[in-house]
Amino acid sequence: MATSAGLLMLRRAPQGLQVLLAHPGGPWWARRDEGAWSLPKGEVAQGEEPLAAARREFAEETGMAPEGPFVPLGEVRQKSGKRVQAWAFVGDFDPAALRSNSFEMEWPPRSGRLQSFPEVDRVAWFGLEEARRKLLPAQQPFIDRLLAAFNPP
Repeated sequence: MATSAGLLMLRRAPQGLQVLLAHPGGPWWARRDEGAWSLPKGEVAQGEEPLAAARREFAEETGMAPEGPFVPLGEVRQKSGKRVQAWAFVGDFDPAALRSNSFEMEWPPRSGRLQSFPEVDRVAWFGLEEARRKLLPAQQPFIDRLLAAFNPP
């Protein structure tokens, strides 16, 4: 089964910790919100180190080259069986500066027309409780792991 790797950017705001989440582009995700967002991530290429893949994918999906240090958040398994490894890092990003790569797919289905869509159609900062609701369910444990790493008891 495929492995993906991603980065969860966080910042300290007056109201507490916030994380930057990505909303997937394309027609299948256009009307979905809660439970549809993800950390910027993508597949690890054969022979590629997972952290290198996470950094590459973050840059491809946001237009920003991330800088560490990177704190490991472990791995989760999504419903599809795909494994997702994640790291957290402190940073800041203006969602209006988003520059995502794109993908092509036939749309509408069986139309014979290829259309291009952004891989990520928007990013936004969320407080941790709201982030839990927005994230794909399998990725929600990353929020608790982030809290443990950046807000020790």
